[in-house]
Amino acid sequence: MLKDVYKETETRMKGAIQSLEDDLAGIRTGRAHPALVEKLPIEYYGMSTPLVQLATISVPEPRQLLIRPFDASTLKAIERAILGSDLGLTPNNDGKAIRLNLPALTEQRRRDLVKLVHNRVEEARVAARNVRRDSIKNLREFEEEKLISEDELKKGEEELQKITDRFIEEINVIGERKEKEIMEF
Repeated sequence: MLKDVYKETETRMKGAIQSLEDDLAGIRTGRAHPALVEKLPIEYYGMSTPLVQLATISVPEPRQLLIRPFDASTLKAIERAILGSDLGLTPNNDGKAIRLNLPALTEQRRRDLVKLVHNRVEEARVAARNVRRDSIKNLREFEEEKLISEDELKKGEEELQKITDRFIEEINVIGERKEKEIMEF
């Protein structure tokens, strides 16, 4: 029974980390990365479709993204979506593909992005602590229902704290790595 609670806790915390990594992938750093635009919603036949489903995205140069649509008729829609997004990038459309040149980040913009990373990391930590709280609540309910002993409850709470500490450390490492990436010139 305790093992099930630990397993569920780890699964939910891994979900928090995956969500954090997905969030951070969309934050622009000094170099081009396909994740920057992969999830960009494109209006395609009346439906919102992620860019990654409509085109190949490559990095021909460190500060450039090349977007080649599978269907040339989607070029204008992709261009509109990029202009309408908060990326702050101007697409260069040559009729076959779109090139996005990423300008160097200013020092102030880097600091703003680092603050954003800190906020996302803190949200992930809070999510991990909420998972721990829910799991401890489950253990206490088991103890009240006499499914586990008081000693097992204490042991379970300690184990959940160890799991939480491990995941929070992993979250911190991910945040520090992204911060370094942003501050690189």
